[in-house]
Amino acid sequence: MNKFATAFLILLFFASPSGATKQKTLKGEELLRQLEANFAADVALHGHEAFITYFAEDGVEVVDGGGFDNKDAMRKQPPWPEGTSLTWTPIKAGMAASGDLGYTYGNYIYTAKNKEGKLVTSYGKYTSIWKKQKDGQWKVVVDVGNSSPSPKSGK
Repeated sequence: MNKFATAFLILLFFASPSGATKQKTLKGEELLRQLEANFAADVALHGHEAFITYFAEDGVEVVDGGGFDNKDAMRKQPPWPEGTSLTWTPIKAGMAASGDLGYTYGNYIYTAKNKEGKLVTSYGKYTSIWKKQKDGQWKVVVDVGNSSPSPKSGK
């Protein structure tokens, strides 16, 4: 009886949707949303250092009110000061029919100390363009952010 019960439980586990053999592979918009969530979570924990790791070697950041920073320029930026945080949430994601290029866009919140050392929060919109690399990893090739009024201001 014990052997039968053990065999039944093992069979039930592998037949269950939550079993290891039933893991779902994300594709399309779901994949891009997950990439964005991983990106945001890593940046929340590790700051600027993590931000850079999500960019392709030929990736660029379009600087709000400025020019373009390639990955080398991003690497030369100093670490974010204590208290700095960047969080964002995608509103939309889309994948090209080819399955190797996609985009996300949404809202961000950036908090950093001003010249007087007071924490100041700013808001904005972002767009990230993701590209599947030769090694199969997805990396950001273009990241654009532009500031906007506080959502509370109603402007």
